[in-house]
Amino acid sequence: MRPYRDADMAVLQETVSVWIAAAGRCGYDHIGELPHRVYENLRGRRPVGELVQVWQDGPDVVGVGVNLRFGEAFDVFTAPALRGSAAEERMLRVAAGTTGGLTAGAYVGTDVFDCDAARIELLSRLGFARFRVWDDVRERALDGTGTASAPPGFTVRSATLEDADGLAEARNSSFGDAWTGALYRDEVMTRPGYDPAREIVAVAPDGRIAAYTVYWVDGRNRTGHFEPVGTHSAFQRRGLARAVMVEAMARMAAAGMATVTVNHDAENVPARRLYESLGFTKTHETYGYRRAV
Repeated sequence: MRPYRDADMAVLQETVSVWIAAAGRCGYDHIGELPHRVYENLRGRRPVGELVQVWQDGPDVVGVGVNLRFGEAFDVFTAPALRGSAAEERMLRVAAGTTGGLTAGAYVGTDVFDCDAARIELLSRLGFARFRVWDDVRERALDGTGTASAPPGFTVRSATLEDADGLAEARNSSFGDAWTGALYRDEVMTRPGYDPAREIVAVAPDGRIAAYTVYWVDGRNRTGHFEPVGTHSAFQRRGLARAVMVEAMARMAAAGMATVTVNHDAENVPARRLYESLGFTKTHETYGYRRAV
């Protein structure tokens, strides 16, 4: 086990893509979730080398842990050959201990796919108990993305680094975050894995970022992914999230993606309605597991 370095991101994405190709989606989130969780979720908490662990067997990466997401949660992704093994159990123990030692909360938690019996058994053995349905995991084919025009005066385009202030404001408004433009630029936009061309924004007539989404691509598995999707509170209910997603799906299809996925909080009814209206169907759900610190 060793600390993560920025130079690892491309290797981690390539490795997890190979794991998904070999073992399927169950137990693995899209490779776009790696830069999102490492940089966007952990921004400003501590140096990422203290919060992200990489396990190797010789030159090969066999596991990765991301700690202190949302201040109390961790992720562990493990090579298919080690699923359900003592090695995976050790990775879970280390990640739970790392996050448990840093959280200010009463619990340490993680999520697990409904189909991942091996992980559920290990978590139960380690004293974790299921407490809620965490996310709905949805998917649709990219065999015709449809059309969705933004309202008159709004423009849909790729983001640029100059949009950092506007993107920070839009994120704060839609998710109650506390971004500054400098923090978003330095901790997300200029970090490995992110490409401003893949952040699609709807710009209001007054220049504000009204809606946004980041799309991610896995060329080996021909799968795209959305994370995140948001609309500034001043511009909701105008079809802007739909417009940026449709534009992104057209770009994903042009890049050779066959399917696209999105995860959302199972209790977020507006998100569910938006994704269902765009043809996404539920394929899995993830369960939240936790134990007392």
